[in-house]
Amino acid sequence: MTGLDDRPRPQQAPGAVDAVRVLVVDDDPQILRALRINLTAHGYQVATARDGRSALTSVGDIHPDVVVLDLGLPDLDGTDVIAGLRAWTHVPIVVLSARTDSADKVTALDSGADDYVTKPFGMAELLARLRAAVRRAATTTGGGDSAVSFGDVEIDLESKRVRRSGEIVHLTPTEWEMLEMLVRHRGKIVPQRQLLRHVWGPRHEERTNYLRVYLAQLRRKLEADPAHPRHLLTEPGMGYRLEL
Repeated sequence: MTGLDDRPRPQQAPGAVDAVRVLVVDDDPQILRALRINLTAHGYQVATARDGRSALTSVGDIHPDVVVLDLGLPDLDGTDVIAGLRAWTHVPIVVLSARTDSADKVTALDSGADDYVTKPFGMAELLARLRAAVRRAATTTGGGDSAVSFGDVEIDLESKRVRRSGEIVHLTPTEWEMLEMLVRHRGKIVPQRQLLRHVWGPRHEERTNYLRVYLAQLRRKLEADPAHPRHLLTEPGMGYRLEL
């Protein structure tokens, strides 16, 4: 008799067709079980891994559409897993971690994670983050469109023009640089330092007040209700996100 093949295999909800494949990586068996049950019930194909090395192997074996990754693994730190995956794949990675310190969040995002959810978490929020990550991956695999729209706003990256309800919106060069960065990474959190480095240069990576000022200006020009933005979003302690 040959040895058992213990590689994680996706579990699919009955009747699901072409379901999204998700790999859940966590060393807590209760969390793995709860996520497997909930995600399968929502139509996902679910595979699990309990350590970093198994996760790296599993991604190559099953080619998931999205990875849910804990940072506190028994063999590798989650950021090392992110770096290992980013060396060869663009699969969306949603970190699910009990680490709430801003530095841990920024490190994970800088390493290549697409999103960060803290434990304890709501299942509805996690499902929404997974949908957004998969949606963003689907829109960028074709090379990225030069025209993007949300609400009544149209943004053309090639001509560097922004229109709202058909009318030209005049942006300052700094506003445009910030907006362009968010558009090119739409659906994904852009860390504060990455934005500051891109727009103002490496000597201004601590000037987070710059970001607050210019994001407020962009919201006034582009959001229907700047006080309650739906598209130009702040992720506290992490960065900013453009949701279409």
